[in-house]
Amino acid sequence: MRDLTSRLHRKGIAAVATLSLLALSACVDPTLSTATSGQPPLPKAEENVYVATMDAGIAIPALPVEKIPETYRRQVVDYASEQAPGTIIIDPSKRLLYYVLNQRKAIRYGISVGRAGFEWSGEALVSEKKPWPTWTPPKEMIERDPKLAKWEKGQPGGPTNPLGARAIYLLSNGVDYGYRIHGTPEWNSIGRNASSGCIRMINQDVIDLYSRVKGGEKVIVLTASGEMPKGLFIPKPPAAKKKAAAPAAAPTPMPALVVLPPPSIATGAAAPAVTPAAATTAVVPAAPAAEPAAPAACTVALVDGVCPAGKATP
Repeated sequence: MRDLTSRLHRKGIAAVATLSLLALSACVDPTLSTATSGQPPLPKAEENVYVATMDAGIAIPALPVEKIPETYRRQVVDYASEQAPGTIIIDPSKRLLYYVLNQRKAIRYGISVGRAGFEWSGEALVSEKKPWPTWTPPKEMIERDPKLAKWEKGQPGGPTNPLGARAIYLLSNGVDYGYRIHGTPEWNSIGRNASSGCIRMINQDVIDLYSRVKGGEKVIVLTASGEMPKGLFIPKPPAAKKKAAAPAAAPTPMPALVVLPPPSIATGAAAPAVTPAAATTAVVPAAPAAEPAAPAACTVALVDGVCPAGKATP
């Protein structure tokens, strides 16, 4: 009887322990545990994740957290979704990116999205990812901003590279339309519409997302109104602004026309040249030269062809 009581007592303790463990496990979301998933730890609300760090020998400076609106700081949030864990959902209207953890939770990051004329929506897949990637501006961008021509063969990765510390490349229907999720040295552009269609993230944030993405994940870009896309919309980039034509050069003034009058009858030489202005002045012709006086008549016969002195009549 005593043994039976002892056995029941031990079973009761075991049952209580089992119920206690079940109760505790009900309070813990197993999908938020990273002990065995190989994923980096999840951010905590009170944690400063924007500290200075070295990455591949490149210094990433600390950011003034107080200048980053709380909405755009990396954090785990309640987020209802039917998408598979690992799906990336981008909401351009709110400038937020969600990395789905489960049907109730997601990691939220602040982003910068395309400015007017560059918005796109639809679905894509993560095709590739690179640390400190080379950035090559497309020719359309060079046409809009000619000073970028110096990087037409690619700008090496580094602290001033527009792609920042990491780039996640996207394919839509198997086509690379040039859209990326990437870092940026311009952290204060987060929360604004400032890019050419790509998704910018703070460097510390894109490093975190990069470490969670394995490849092949679905990326959903919501419409500008925050709705699920019904297809792929790729905007046509605005045409480059044409430079205003330079004003036509003033015509070179022609030299004044020189008018040469006909030769003078009296002397046979050309008169001085005159300009058109002078030519309009009335010209008084020169008086004809006086004719030589007729020789006097001789009253006697000529001697050796000469009239003797005193024999000529005036």
